[in-house]
Amino acid sequence: MYDLSALYQAQTVAQAVELRLAHPEARIIAGGTDVLVQMREGKLAGAALISIQGIDALRGVSLEEDGTLRIGSLTTFTKLSAHPLIRQYIPVLGEAVDQVGGPQIRNAGTIGGNTCNGVTSADSASTLFAWDALVELTGKNGVRRVPIQDFYIRSGVVDLRGEEGEIQTAILIPRESYAHTFGFYIKYAMRNAMDIATLGTSVNVRLSPDKKTFERVRIAFGVAGPVPLRAWQAEGSIRGREVSPEAVEECSQTVLQDIAPRDSWRASKAFRQHIAVECTRRCLVESVKRAGGDL
Repeated sequence: MYDLSALYQAQTVAQAVELRLAHPEARIIAGGTDVLVQMREGKLAGAALISIQGIDALRGVSLEEDGTLRIGSLTTFTKLSAHPLIRQYIPVLGEAVDQVGGPQIRNAGTIGGNTCNGVTSADSASTLFAWDALVELTGKNGVRRVPIQDFYIRSGVVDLRGEEGEIQTAILIPRESYAHTFGFYIKYAMRNAMDIATLGTSVNVRLSPDKKTFERVRIAFGVAGPVPLRAWQAEGSIRGREVSPEAVEECSQTVLQDIAPRDSWRASKAFRQHIAVECTRRCLVESVKRAGGDL
């Protein structure tokens, strides 16, 4: 069923790094929900694999001393969405990954695999962009942390340095990014389950203590360009403004200056632009409500 030339299994991060250095042509496999499908389709015929499934240290969610949320790269979508720390501090991330595939995929698929694929349609990606996530990478030269917008280089390619034996070990969300912040995610797709996003929109807001002013807004998209992206101009257009339908409307229209969707068989460029504006509006409204504001 699977045409592979070799399977190497790592039990520790150090072992995985050694295996990557010794077998630079090998593909890393975690949950296998993407790699094994490609192998069955013949796209990776004869590939060598390095399995990191045995590295238990890369599972789970924890809170570091400085308040940073640490999500191990082997944490499955199911475990992630159910974790008390995610539900307490950033529930929108759990809601986003709950929309990946079906239950079987969510039980096997991992947050690390979802981001390392480098695809713009990944359901976790836009939310991680909107929450200023950092990607932790471990290789022969130690650990480096990369802002997630720098991790994505181009469609299907991420900054994971094989020549240094790197593997992704965690996703980190600083306390400054989630404290007093509330968000909402919309996945627009042709079906409610087992479908790739036509557009993914993730928004979060931080309101002033009296809930009358937008202190900070983050807006991010998937499938609005070759890689996930932040809507920087739209964010700037609403920062410091009074919470009002007019501010929300103007910000929603401004996202058209930030995005660069394309025509595809799933949707036209014009349609993606239309739903980007509408999804931004809806996400802003819901985020404000979750933050205790009124619109």
